[in-house]
Amino acid sequence: MSRTLVVTNDFPTRRGGIESFIYALCNRLDPDEVVVYTASMPGSPEFDARLAYRVIRDRSSIILPTRAVASRTAAVLRAEGCTSVLFGAAAPLGLLAPRLRDAGANRVVGMTHGHETWWARVPVVQGALQRIGDNCDVLTYVSEFCRRRIGRGLSDEALRRMVRLAPGVDVDVFRPDSGGLRMRAQWDIAPERPVLLSVSRLIARKGQDMLIQAMPQILAAVPEALLVLVGEGPYRRHLERLTRRHGVEHSVLFAGAVPWSEAPDWFDCADVFAMPCRTRMGGLEPEALGIVFLESQACGKPVLVGDSGGAPETVRHGDTGYVVDPRDPEAIAERAISLLADREIARDLGMKGREWVEREWTWETSLKTLRSLVDGP
Repeated sequence: MSRTLVVTNDFPTRRGGIESFIYALCNRLDPDEVVVYTASMPGSPEFDARLAYRVIRDRSSIILPTRAVASRTAAVLRAEGCTSVLFGAAAPLGLLAPRLRDAGANRVVGMTHGHETWWARVPVVQGALQRIGDNCDVLTYVSEFCRRRIGRGLSDEALRRMVRLAPGVDVDVFRPDSGGLRMRAQWDIAPERPVLLSVSRLIARKGQDMLIQAMPQILAAVPEALLVLVGEGPYRRHLERLTRRHGVEHSVLFAGAVPWSEAPDWFDCADVFAMPCRTRMGGLEPEALGIVFLESQACGKPVLVGDSGGAPETVRHGDTGYVVDPRDPEAIAERAISLLADREIARDLGMKGREWVEREWTWETSLKTLRSLVDGP
């Protein structure tokens, strides 16, 4: 693999799905293969000092495709001897592609995620997305849904060059019996208590409100059920009020934000994982994929997946979990009850999910694809 300059705003210490994806890819490359150029963030000097590869921070907290950033990025490319560029998110940083080619980049790859789907629909930025597609050798996509939506804003040639590059799951980390009993003991959750878990930022799109609205129906059938919400975000106060309004505040646990290292323990702690994500803003804000669905299946848990964007691609409906209507709490409750009330069925679906993730969602496949893209034909 050529020495690659990863240009991205999506990198720790910021937290999120894209950040985790880029970070995991960089960590799995040989340290001599990669240099990261990213924004300044709180705590970044201490974080970067622990990494085996070079990270160079721009002076700004967000890097944009300005003339000044282009000059600084080109200087890093030349100084580090990089011959390929990977944009962690193609829009808008992919607009730097022509300048970096002039600086010596032989290959330019842009990763797309969910936000480019609305770039493809909004006329004022659609032209910029088309330029990005034409100036990159390849744009990647994480789901077929994203490919179709983003493709509407690309030229025919750029659309033909798109290649799937999805995140993988470390099945040695995310696995059954990884620490669920320890987590239950830590939070005083009885070993046999049925647990419905959701892990994500507390924002409207993730659908925690629908889970809370489903709880009265769930409790009528499974009285000891506990809904655990892991994560933090601006929606928390609304969700707390919602638990009181529906009289389920004693059956909902807000665990707050947790370190990434604890995520496998939380998945293992659950009987069922649910995130009824929904598309918002008239279709401009869908779920691009949903790595948490795959991580929970790797831990042997069945999943309830909201029918939004590319999220249904992370489950085999009826075999490893279910796709649910994210705006119908009664339908969500029915699926949750069927799994919480029959742990044998839940375990069967969960183990089928793990087998599927082990077979189809490996980091080895992701790295092989990445190397083929930055090295070129």
